[in-house]
Amino acid sequence: MTRLMDKYTNEIVPGMKEQFGRVNVLSLPRLKKIVINMGVGKAVQDKNRMEAAADNLTQLAGQKSQITRSKRAVSGFRLRENLEIGCRVTLRGRRMYEFLDRLISLALPRVRDFRGINPKSFDGNGNYSMGLSEQLVFPEIDPDKVNFTQGMDITFVTSTQQDDEARVLLRMFGMPFREG
Repeated sequence: MTRLMDKYTNEIVPGMKEQFGRVNVLSLPRLKKIVINMGVGKAVQDKNRMEAAADNLTQLAGQKSQITRSKRAVSGFRLRENLEIGCRVTLRGRRMYEFLDRLISLALPRVRDFRGINPKSFDGNGNYSMGLSEQLVFPEIDPDKVNFTQGMDITFVTSTQQDDEARVLLRMFGMPFREG
């Protein structure tokens, strides 16, 4: 088992039982999946950008990324239907906990001028989304082989419908939320 899986079963579940006053373990919030998304808008002009972004995402997630395509044409963005415009990965189980561990302990401390993540980025249904401006904060990515920086969105999907319970869960995992 990974470090955060052990922490969830041995520390977080008993702590949430006490805090929420519940006996049933299945009624407590848990992390269902983590979705990592890279929108590569410049891939319309340069096909190599999409391949490089997909390779970077595959390296940092530990599983093959899926390339997303445009659903409709938007003339303002010079976008036609069915063009490759991004890539994503959905992590569950062991890989999800390993990625979360690397994000909290390695990647976020490497972000420049980092003061914590926004505690208000919940969607009202217990899911949290955050963005990173570059993929180079992950140690798996070799900066010498990267030609361009690419941002990404990371969404944490939880089993609860309340933002407060999800915030408690992520804080117990060690997410560095900003104060205030």
